[in-house]
Amino acid sequence: MPIVAQSTETTDWVSRFADEVIEESERRAPGKPVVVASGLSPSGPIHLGNLREVMTPHLVADEIRRRGHQVRHLISWDDYDRYRKVPNGVDGVDGSWAEHIGKPLTSVPAPQGSAHPNWAEHFKAAMVDALAEMGVEFDGISQTAQYTSGVYREQILHAMKHRGDIDAILDQYRTKKAPAKQQKQQKPLDEAEIEAAEGSGAAGEDDGSSGTAGYFPYKPYCGECGKDLTTVTAYDDDSTELTYTCTACGFSETVALNEFNRGKLVWKVDWPMRWAYEGVVFEPSGVDHSSPGSSFQVGGQIVGIFGGKQPIGPMYAFVGISGMAKMSSSKGGVPTPGDALKIMEPQLLRWLYARRRPNQSFKIAFDQEIQRLYDEWDKLDAKVADGSALPADVAAHSRAVGTAAGELPRTPRPMPYRTLASVADITAGAEDQTLRILSELDPTDPLSDLDEVRPRLDKAEAWINTHVPADQRTIVRQEADAELLKSLDEASQQSLRLLLDGLAEHWSLDGLTHLVYGVPKVQAGFPADATPKELPAEIKTAQRSFFALLYHLLVGRDTGPRLPTLLLAVGQERVRALLGE
Repeated sequence: MPIVAQSTETTDWVSRFADEVIEESERRAPGKPVVVASGLSPSGPIHLGNLREVMTPHLVADEIRRRGHQVRHLISWDDYDRYRKVPNGVDGVDGSWAEHIGKPLTSVPAPQGSAHPNWAEHFKAAMVDALAEMGVEFDGISQTAQYTSGVYREQILHAMKHRGDIDAILDQYRTKKAPAKQQKQQKPLDEAEIEAAEGSGAAGEDDGSSGTAGYFPYKPYCGECGKDLTTVTAYDDDSTELTYTCTACGFSETVALNEFNRGKLVWKVDWPMRWAYEGVVFEPSGVDHSSPGSSFQVGGQIVGIFGGKQPIGPMYAFVGISGMAKMSSSKGGVPTPGDALKIMEPQLLRWLYARRRPNQSFKIAFDQEIQRLYDEWDKLDAKVADGSALPADVAAHSRAVGTAAGELPRTPRPMPYRTLASVADITAGAEDQTLRILSELDPTDPLSDLDEVRPRLDKAEAWINTHVPADQRTIVRQEADAELLKSLDEASQQSLRLLLDGLAEHWSLDGLTHLVYGVPKVQAGFPADATPKELPAEIKTAQRSFFALLYHLLVGRDTGPRLPTLLLAVGQERVRALLGE
């Protein structure tokens, strides 16, 4: 059932941008759909940092839809960009893909074993699937299709006619003295900016061809080798005859630009041209694009040449991964949205982007931190349900669980992620054992079917299998540690007896939690239900020692999954045997 088309709480960043975008759209194009945009280059795996380029306008677009307005979220696939470098881990021994550097991404063969027709489609497909799972609605635009079909022909001719004006704008930045040395804390350039710089072969970024024939904001792909290592040597405005030479293979030809579709505007001209052509009102840009003299800044001046206006565009900060540095799609091995969705539900991933303002950086956890994030999410879910959540948190939650089209599919019975992960770890995925353990967690409402805890169970199992090192996996002892049991002092033996005596009565998740925390309290002469405020600090030390003993006897390590879950997983009979009964 669709979510009611109205604004959520106006205290969050999404609503504030939606207000601004609706107002600006009415000023620029009254009565027409609001246009927001993202741009993605399928030059390699599209990672979780790139996802912010999509999620920022998606969340704003969805808020606008909730208010009953028509809106288009465009995703421009920059698949007509040059193939700049081979990502790590992709190329074969023979380095075959390196031969294609300089060609359009759609002219490069797909990686080995791919079912897709070319490099761009291979990496685009994974992102499309991830966005579908996350409920992101968008209109995809292939820049290969746009350029090769002649859609931008008038814009290209217009840019060539006004190349002097474009050159004058760009020259304002070319003449600025470059800093002597980049500061260590300064972030590296965005992929598109790097591509532009390397594509130009000049000290600045890819402004276009310059030489004795003058400046040209258009770069043909060579008719012989297919690469963009070309230089325009002559152009006639009246006839639109353009002559270029390829520095890679030496090929040269003269073409009529008003009929020629094998080339593209250089990046700093291409982007503002598209703003004007599509009527984009809102498009965010990364930190790199927003620095002085970079694409977004310069584009704000060039867009006027095409009769358009610069979009409202917040700068967005980087997204990191627990234990990893800033992501770069050219380096290979960085997690993608698809990787994240293997171990977390789409609601959690949406929430991570919705709860932080675009200019706030954050990290996505692939390590143990994911369990804490899930705990935090479940607490928020409960607060929203009982009405105790703060307005901004309610708004972020609403944007995470669904869109204007309706709620995303969710786990019917969302048990704690850390519990599911522990069970998946201990059972090695055996469904009969998993169901047995999970059904004993709450005897008053036992689980009857694993589908009730899916897909969260599957995500937790995937995390255990792919992101927990082998030496951290839980392997229950096959037989009791007789030597350790024999060496225990009287107090340790008493603690085990108290635990064993209470097992049958407390055989549930809550009951065992009460029991294992209560044993050291009872030994010290306090009630099992005494609160921390009523206890001396030594009790915590005693609890830690007791827990370590149990872990050693059950799994041969100092630590492991939460003890109540571990005890349930091992089973009462086996626990008794391992603890020496």
